[in-house]
Amino acid sequence: MLGENHSLTNEFPAFKAVIERLIENNAEFYRDAKVYHQLDAEIRELECDGAPIVDGAMHQLKHQRSVLKDSLYQRLLQASR
Repeated sequence: MLGENHSLTNEFPAFKAVIERLIENNAEFYRDAKVYHQLDAEIRELECDGAPIVDGAMHQLKHQRSVLKDSLYQRLLQASR
């Protein structure tokens, strides 16, 4: 859906406490989560405002977000064990 919020806590509500812990204690996770949040906000803004963007550029932004989300998820799984 256009404009949908894909924040980490929305995507992985069961990991909310783990997300918060890693953001506070793991600089790499914090940095990647921040980049993920920025990408998500940029994509959402472009979708909601109907801003002109080439389909390929939008696809690239969404791909970057997806790759980063997968990486963050793997780290959440590992940290929750």
